[in-house]
Amino acid sequence: MKQIVGILLAAGSSRRFGSDKRLHPLPDGTPMALASACRLAAVCARTIVVIRPDDTVLASLLAAEGLETVVCNEAEQGMGHSLSAGVAASVDAAGWLVALADMPYIQPDSYHAVLDALQGGASMARPDVGGQMGHPVGFGARHVRQLLALTGDQGGRSILEADQAGLVVCPVEDPGVLKDVDRAAQLAV
Repeated sequence: MKQIVGILLAAGSSRRFGSDKRLHPLPDGTPMALASACRLAAVCARTIVVIRPDDTVLASLLAAEGLETVVCNEAEQGMGHSLSAGVAASVDAAGWLVALADMPYIQPDSYHAVLDALQGGASMARPDVGGQMGHPVGFGARHVRQLLALTGDQGGRSILEADQAGLVVCPVEDPGVLKDVDRAAQLAV
């Protein structure tokens, strides 16, 4: 039976953060990207973390936790390339639960809500908190060609916008689905 594969996009450059936010420790000492990867891996039997070619420290941290990585050589060209690389490494999946390394506060129930929607036959799903769409975003296998063709920095947004009627909205009560960390000050909030 085909499975839903978790893809954590962790190949960003942290330009606004001022340092490599993916390695920045959360209050419990866990590097942000590792915390995000472990939360996703707790829900998906197979989780792929997409990283940059020069990410030796992050790759070592992920390997120590038994997490699978895929190097995206075109990571500097944008998130679309990273997402495409993750999908290419799992092209036979039933779908993908896509999360971001700078969103370490997503609760397990929110991941499960989107995963359950995909397992229930949704072609796309994402969480909603009070009318605001968040992450993770789920894509069913029918979107494989579109996902593999992604380039630039838009990620899967163009796919979501092209088929809004096919999107299953998963109501959750988790502000973590909206909280991406772009600046160090956001960690204290």
